[in-house]
Amino acid sequence: DISKDGMLQGPSVDLYKKIINQFTNGSVDQSVKLIASGGVTTIEDVEVLADIGCDGVIIGKAIYENRISLKELERFL
Repeated sequence: DISKDGMLQGPSVDLYKKIINQFTNGSVDQSVKLIASGGVTTIEDVEVLADIGCDGVIIGKAIYENRISLKELERFL
């Protein structure tokens, strides 16, 4: 969601849920791999995005400003 890029105001979780549900019909076998981007601010944002089924997350400013550490992200590898 480019409107949230660099804003550190949280990701568009509802938008991503809608996209995932539209293309997967709630099935675990996803036909679309969604990579969330924009607004990610905390490790909790990353956890929520993983929980709703995002396959990846682009994190920029939150790492640059030390809001999320690479150490915290290791568990998602």
